[in-house]
Amino acid sequence: MRLIDSHCHLDAPEFDRDRDAVSARAFEAGVIAQVLPAVAASTFPQLAALCRGRRDRYAAYGLHPVYLEQHRDADLQRIGEFIEREGAVAVGECGLDFFVADLDRERQCQLFDAQLRIAREFDLPLILHARRAVDEVISRLRRVGGLRGVVHSFSGSLEQARQLWSLGFHLGIGGPITYERAQRLRRIVAAMPMAWLLLESDAPDQPNASARGARNEPASIVEVASVIAGLRGVDAASIAAATTENAIRLFRLDQAGLATAA
Repeated sequence: MRLIDSHCHLDAPEFDRDRDAVSARAFEAGVIAQVLPAVAASTFPQLAALCRGRRDRYAAYGLHPVYLEQHRDADLQRIGEFIEREGAVAVGECGLDFFVADLDRERQCQLFDAQLRIAREFDLPLILHARRAVDEVISRLRRVGGLRGVVHSFSGSLEQARQLWSLGFHLGIGGPITYERAQRLRRIVAAMPMAWLLLESDAPDQPNASARGARNEPASIVEVASVIAGLRGVDAASIAAATTENAIRLFRLDQAGLATAA
């Protein structure tokens, strides 16, 4: 099987001691590429270095809403600068987080709208964070228009999922699907159109149920594919093939130099 991890924070300090070994384990498991979204402008240089010249790692640059206090207006310009200088397959991780109570919603929306415009300007997909904020995210996507991308770690309703598909947005599915309690998510993923499904690890966060409490790694998406296959009554290889093709198409990884693109 060939799989693509559409959301992995391989630049996180949790991987500083064994990053190359983590990548090797992922490749041995069949993970041929990883998309690495930034969370703050301070992480852009390291992220660029990790992806530069690689055909198995691809960068996205954005400002994560949870790190709101770190962001400055000038960081929006830096997104464009890194896209132009280093190349990128997406803008993100960006979005809205209405779960954390003390995050300034108005400031979140200001930065989010600006990043939507950057994505449209550069004709890049978006990697979106939408926690307790899916309706607001959808509203702002509609307002800007002409966008595409993925809602990472989707946890919304079927109706919200349908609205996102109609707007050109995929669902990023990872560790949460492996938990028996995730019944609503499992029902959505069991019946959703395959064209809108992406696999993700969100490593080092959101480990699978089988590794609860441990550091997550991109190799874990093999189990995610297997769980989804069971929900849909197909073999894991078909899930791997479809989601890999979806990732290649959305992020234009064939144009970005993916060595083993179909």
